[in-house]
Amino acid sequence: MIEPTPDEKAPQTTGGPSSGASSGTTSESAPDGGRPLLVTGARIYTAEPGREWVEALAVAEGKIIAAGTLAEAERAAGPDAERLDARGALVMPGFCDVHIHLGLGGRQLAWELPLLPTDRVEQILAKVRHWSAGKGQDEWIVGGIVGSTVLDTLANTEMLAALDEAAGGRPVMLRDDSMHNRWVNSRALELMGVGPDTPDPKDGTYVRDREGALTGVLWEMASQVAEAAVADSIEDLDAYLRRALQAGLGAAHSFGITAVQEAATMEPTLRALHQMDVAGELTGWVVTSMPAQPFLEPGTVGPELFDAAEQYRSDHVRPDFAKYVLDGVPTTRTSAMLNPYRCCSDQHSPEDRGHLIWEPDALLTSLKDTVSRGLSAKLHATGDAAVRIVLDAVEQIRAEEAGRTAAGQTAGPGSGPRFHVAHAEYIAEEDLPRFAELDVVADASPYIWYPSVIQSSIAQQVDEKVFNDSWPMRDLVDSGAVVAAGSDWPCALPSPDPWVGLQTMVTRSSPDGSQPGALNPNQALTVQEAVAAFTREPARAMGLGEVTGH
Repeated sequence: MIEPTPDEKAPQTTGGPSSGASSGTTSESAPDGGRPLLVTGARIYTAEPGREWVEALAVAEGKIIAAGTLAEAERAAGPDAERLDARGALVMPGFCDVHIHLGLGGRQLAWELPLLPTDRVEQILAKVRHWSAGKGQDEWIVGGIVGSTVLDTLANTEMLAALDEAAGGRPVMLRDDSMHNRWVNSRALELMGVGPDTPDPKDGTYVRDREGALTGVLWEMASQVAEAAVADSIEDLDAYLRRALQAGLGAAHSFGITAVQEAATMEPTLRALHQMDVAGELTGWVVTSMPAQPFLEPGTVGPELFDAAEQYRSDHVRPDFAKYVLDGVPTTRTSAMLNPYRCCSDQHSPEDRGHLIWEPDALLTSLKDTVSRGLSAKLHATGDAAVRIVLDAVEQIRAEEAGRTAAGQTAGPGSGPRFHVAHAEYIAEEDLPRFAELDVVADASPYIWYPSVIQSSIAQQVDEKVFNDSWPMRDLVDSGAVVAAGSDWPCALPSPDPWVGLQTMVTRSSPDGSQPGALNPNQALTVQEAVAAFTREPARAMGLGEVTGH
């Protein structure tokens, strides 16, 4: 088994932005230029089938030039190499996070009110009250994470009044653990231009109580209206985002994450990432995913954004993916499901199957256009009905690819676009083998597949059997599908710590023991499979397999 001992909680990881074709090393141990570096005396794990463990490795100009026996590494490094005796420490590839919201997570660290998803309403209000002290009357109080079980209790005017009082009249916007929903106060609604007679936005809801009064709870695209109001209050957005991205990357690096896929990247974030890379400030690989449709953050989307993105391509910024959102989240019954949701109140319809944002024909047309631009696609599809529609569309695209390959018009298998389904949460049994057959990546978030606050909320909404069969990772791996792990940070947890994900991928249990039981334990992976899902597989899924992850 691959298990760090207590003094190896932060092992040396390889695969940073200066790494070579097979692996890399941290800049502090192998700076670009200068003498080659020879690493010995370590337990070096490569994550490569057939040669998982090697004896030594050699680094030159920031790139791995050999990984094998001591003699092989010495020969590659040469007689003048600097020698580093790792004294038995674990050395492994840098972690790769295939689904992270680097900007959102960084904003929380750099600028915003930190809340824990386990905080009760009283604790949230106390923190808002404390954070508001000394702030100007027009300063926004922005923060998160509000747990789903708490959000379930907030849709009433009493809670709205309590948030008003805690903020002392200042505008407040708090994000939930799915990042799809928000809780705002009366002043925020005023600045958003939302009143009693304001209609719901497309694909969103201003949640009202039984009498029709606004409660301050916002679902899905209603959240964009609040985010736009907050963005309008920021004087220097570029500086704001650069500081946030630096904080986000710092958090990722602190856990050995050297490459990420930003899961929803608007143009201001692309611009900030490019500026950082040109200035030598970008310390990791960043693959971006540009929204193909109006998103929770305001701004340009779709073909206009795809065209603009190319000007921001640089050494370590790769705008290679489009982002599609097919449905919402199960906590608010907006995931598109094959089976009806459970009825929990007289307001629930026994035929409620959630909400599908893209119609199948429109999705296929848009994906074909996206692929024709040379882009791949990351598709948010949390419900099993949404997953099926994605697979149906990809099946048609793959069939057309096969026809072009047969006609000699393309390079053949492996040369086409990549498709990621996020988050591979609920998948109908008959659709499981289609992931491998269609070369679709299961973009999985093991940080939320164990008994937790968010799962407790979901269990109240989703069909019991469907819930119990969730996150079928064992079945996907056994079928030959690629499973690539992503934190989805800052959703669900306040940290992108990959060790939490690794542990829960293997145990399917709460990492700190705070919640009893296990979530669909028959779907657990081995340690080796879990490590691959955090290193080799996400690197390849992002298109970075030649520079990091192994």
